[in-house]
Parts: sequence; structure tokens; C-alpha cells
Amino acid sequence: ELRTPLTTVRMAADLLHDARADFDPVTARSAELLQGELDRFEGLLTDLLEISRFDAGAAVLALDDVDLRSVARSVADSTAPLATQRGTRVTVSVPDVPCYAEADVRRVDRIVRNLMVNAINYGEGRDVEVTVATGKDAVALTVRDHGVGLKRGEEMLVFNRFWRADPARARTRGGTGLGLSIAVEDTTLHGGRLDACGAPGKGSMFRLTLPRRAGSRLGESPLALEVAEPVAPVTVGGPYARFPGSRGHTG
Repeated sequence: ELRTPLTTVRMAADLLHDARADFDPVTARSAELLQGELDRFEGLLTDLLEISRFDAGAAVLALDDVDLRSVARSVADSTAPLATQRGTRVTVSVPDVPCYAEADVRRVDRIVRNLMVNAINYGEGRDVEVTVATGKDAVALTVRDHGVGLKRGEEMLVFNRFWRADPARARTRGGTGLGLSIAVEDTTLHGGRLDACGAPGKGSMFRLTLPRRAGSRLGESPLALEVAEPVAPVTVGGPYARFPGSRGHTG
């Protein structure tokens, strides 16, 4: 019901935005602000609808054989404009062997995207390192930034809905405050784990670990989770997943 009036407002806003060169400076700037706020609202609405699906138990997996290396590279490419804007260099390190997991490629892409965007936004323009690895029973990806980091106790809050380490940054960093919460839900749906650790001024690290086969017991992660002088890492996610769907090959 929210999308119908929003679509009408979006059409009008697009017309104003496209014609802003003909307006006086104040009106033109207002058209730009309207466009930006509509983008934020649409993003928030999309995230809220996704959260409602998780809460209703309606989210399921469409399974494929997904190579985590391909996902990492693809997300790094698509977030490159944001990284450039923030003055951040993103490096992706992957092994020569495939890192397959039986997973929902759309959801895995979203997890990795949320982790990378978070690292870029809070990395203070410093390097962000993405690493992928595979083990006997699990595949993993870590995203390491060297930005503001996490204060003691914040590792317990970072996955909470709408929580922000610094609310004052919300306007400049954008986002809805739901990205990491959705990443947790997507991870749990796969029977995986999402870990976090960090330290003030030392940056933070997030680690995604997924079972190689859907429904199998999640073993030890093939990647370590550590930051210099870290606070205790926190793990979220669990061994239970809903995974009816198709199988194919992606990556």
C-alpha cells in the first residue's frame, strides 16, 4: 500500500529533477534534495519489507552452487564508485581453487554488499581488505577496515536493527540502519555465522561463514577473525535454515 503513492511521488520528483536546470538555484536545489530523500525512503521501505518477511518466517532460499570468489569480485566492482567517493581502496584476495557453497546467490550477494558498504562508509578513507577462503565443510569471507572501529560493547549492538555507532554520521553516510540486521537474517537462513570484532581506532572485521552444503553442520571457519587489540568477537546466526528451492550453478 505504501508503494502506490510512493510511485506517484517518484514520477513527479523525477520530472522536477530532470527539469531543474530551468529553475532558479533554490528551487533546483530543492528538487535535488527531494530526489535524494526519496531514494533514502525507498531504500528504507525495501529493507523494512525484507525484515517483515523474515519476521513472518516467509523467507526461503533459492539454492545454487555459488562461488564466493565471484560474489566478492562482483560486489567490489559494483561498490567501486562509493569507494572512490570515500577515497578508499578495496582489495579482494581469493584462492586459486573455487569456493563453492550451496546457497542463494541473491542473498549472499546482499550479505557481502552490506559488509563492504559498511566497511567503506566507516573506514575513514583507509584500505578495505576482502578475503575469501574455503575449507572442508565451510567457505568464508572477511571484510576488514581500518577506520573508527568498535568500542567495547558495541560488538554486541552492531547487528541490532537501526543501531548506529555514531548517529551523527547517519546523514553523511546514508543507509537505513538495517543493512547488517538483514545480513544476519540472510546468514541465519543459510545456517551460517556472521562474526564481528574490532577496536577503537584499529578498525573492525566482519566474517561470514557458510556451510558448503545446505543443511549440513557448520564446521570451523577457514578464516581467522582478529583485529589488533580486539574486543571479544561476537557471533550471530545459527545452524537452522529454510532452503526449499532450485539448484543450479552460479559463479
